[in-house]
Amino acid sequence: VQLQAFGGGLVQAGGSLRLSCAASGLTFSRYIMGWFRQAPGREREFVSTISASGTRTAYADSVKGRLIISRDNAKNTVYLQMNSLKPEDTAVYYCAAKYYSGVYVYSTNTYEYEIWGQGTLVTVSS
Repeated sequence: VQLQAFGGGLVQAGGSLRLSCAASGLTFSRYIMGWFRQAPGREREFVSTISASGTRTAYADSVKGRLIISRDNAKNTVYLQMNSLKPEDTAVYYCAAKYYSGVYVYSTNTYEYEIWGQGTLVTVSS
């Protein structure tokens, strides 16, 4: 079982990036997916989550209206489109998977996710 995140890089404030996270070794369509981030000296924090079917999403207040999560279950991939980036968005971004047990359709709780990717660094310059 593996999650591999990629697409990070250096971008100027106001710019855009698209992160991708490819899953292997699991039945992707049965997993809730989430994006989290960790800035230097700070704890890992929730960014966005999407239900297993892709019909429900949630975002942290700090990214609402700027970041968009989506998934393609045929490609076993979840995406994070990042627009209007700010220097405070600088962090290592992680994708994570949580098995959908039929209760809550998505999760904002870091500790509920069972599988984590290796992270991809996003740096936003001012």
